[in-house]
Amino acid sequence: MLQVNHIRSNTQEVLNALSKRGKDFSEPIQKILNADDDRKNHQTALDALKAEMNTISKEIGDLYKAGKRDEAEIKKGRTENLKEEIKVGEEALRDAEQRLFEALTHVPNTPHDNVVKGHSAEDNEIVLTWGTAPTLAQNKPHWELTNDYDLIDFELGVKVTGAGFPVYKGAGARLQRALINFFLDEALQAGYKEIQPPIFINEASGFGTGQLPDKEGQMYHMTIDNLFAIPTAEVPITNLYRDVILKESELPVKNVGYTPCFRREAGSYGKDVRGLNRLHQFDKVEIVQIAHPDDSYQILEEMSAYVQGLLQKLGLHYRVLRLCGGDMGFTSALTYDMEVWSAAQEKWLEVSSVSCFETYQSNRLKLRFKNEDGKNMLAHTLNGSALALPRIVAALLENNQTETGINMPEVLRPYLGFDKIS
Repeated sequence: MLQVNHIRSNTQEVLNALSKRGKDFSEPIQKILNADDDRKNHQTALDALKAEMNTISKEIGDLYKAGKRDEAEIKKGRTENLKEEIKVGEEALRDAEQRLFEALTHVPNTPHDNVVKGHSAEDNEIVLTWGTAPTLAQNKPHWELTNDYDLIDFELGVKVTGAGFPVYKGAGARLQRALINFFLDEALQAGYKEIQPPIFINEASGFGTGQLPDKEGQMYHMTIDNLFAIPTAEVPITNLYRDVILKESELPVKNVGYTPCFRREAGSYGKDVRGLNRLHQFDKVEIVQIAHPDDSYQILEEMSAYVQGLLQKLGLHYRVLRLCGGDMGFTSALTYDMEVWSAAQEKWLEVSSVSCFETYQSNRLKLRFKNEDGKNMLAHTLNGSALALPRIVAALLENNQTETGINMPEVLRPYLGFDKIS
């Protein structure tokens, strides 16, 4: 959530940055400023009433001490009116504060200076490309390979739950487990602390990281308990630090967690959702950092390089995109997407997003650190997929297929116990 003081002091700068998202935010920003003016006016009026009450209360006490009971009783009549006016004023202030809060929650984060203006994925910038596309003797998509080798059963998942909930079997299940353990071990070696968080969150947690009120329709909601199935481990892990004041010396905080993830993906259909391309339940290892504002963008580059290192170890041809304003998430200030090449489908598949949110999440979370001067400051939050499994699995199967089986990357073989699926 943006800070109203920053918006008021830098209104045009904020509008210019938000315009990179491909929309005009003049009206929502003006709504925030108007609501803040109302809040200030109500606060000023309420302060004046309370000051008058304090003054009259002191005068009444002095009059009683001076034996001027009649005059004191007359002033007491005014205090009864003031009490009612203060009550009305407090209600008006609460209403103004709520209108300001709601107005702020509907404005996204301001994109970083390096983010280009754009409306969709077509406007994203290619930062770099690594490796070359494999040449295959055969060219089967992963949904055929998983059927040939009995790795994943999509139809059985439909029987048990519904479309988008696959059943992993045999070597397919072992590949899932191998990738999870490989990603976790790599993160631990890079200095991350492993967290096993809950996979259901409350409404406050959804608000804290920006899923609510922006993405409520994309989350599975258990209405009886008012809990949500997590879309990513970022949400519970980051919320561990809600209402926390860290020491500056504790920064950066580096956490990693594996969880299943759940997304309704409402409105998704067509060939792009076939097989593992888009699921309602999938596994992912997530890295989360809480950083000093002076260091966050250097850390973002380090996190991007770390994710790229995983892809390189897996031998996957990939590219890095810097997302345009219109394709970024609601809470992000700058996002890199990593996409791997699917040889059989002949297209790029997104496998990771690494983002810096600056103070947007921490302002909602009230996540702060105490600096050297003893002042509480909002921290910066970052997160990244390291990595999401479905499309990694799809690319590994497709890019490593041969006429006699599917070769496994060398780094996974100690986890798998086999070199090849055949």
